[in-house]
Amino acid sequence: MNVIETDLPGILLIEPKVFGDQRGFFYESFNRRQFAEMIGMDADFVQDNHSRSARDVLRGLHYQIQQPQGKLVRVIVGEVYDVSVDLRRSSPTFGKWVANLLSDSNKRMLWIPPGFAHGFLVTSDYAEFLYKTTDYWAPAHERCVLWNDPELGIPWPLEGEPLLSGKDQQGLPLANAEVFD
Repeated sequence: MNVIETDLPGILLIEPKVFGDQRGFFYESFNRRQFAEMIGMDADFVQDNHSRSARDVLRGLHYQIQQPQGKLVRVIVGEVYDVSVDLRRSSPTFGKWVANLLSDSNKRMLWIPPGFAHGFLVTSDYAEFLYKTTDYWAPAHERCVLWNDPELGIPWPLEGEPLLSGKDQQGLPLANAEVFD
């Protein structure tokens, strides 16, 4: 696997080795030992999630203030514009974000450690998104930073308004959000 460091320390873009021929392709999407070497720790994944969303659905920017989750994310059908925001107040990159295109064609994965908000916008007709998490979903601790917070200035590739859940419509600006120390 090829590991690419992003502009936010800890966020890693992972390109698997894909073996393909006229029959199709094969790649190892997760190997615990190899992954631990890449991120410098043994991540214990406890939950796998799978979502399917239509074009212009925006999910995020989500995080859990307690039971924070590390996430290993990838797209198996379609394409998304994937965004991570540093919410660690003591970090020199606090409030900064990084975006990557993840798709079924590039087969890239992204490691997002605890302490970051995460979200994505579907840029294809639809997308199926998979993610492994290092802690369980805890609705009482779930928080959402407003996707279009001017302080963040994320240039989502939208021509109109995104399709949002009620929860995502109620996201808070970073200045009012609970963050990590």
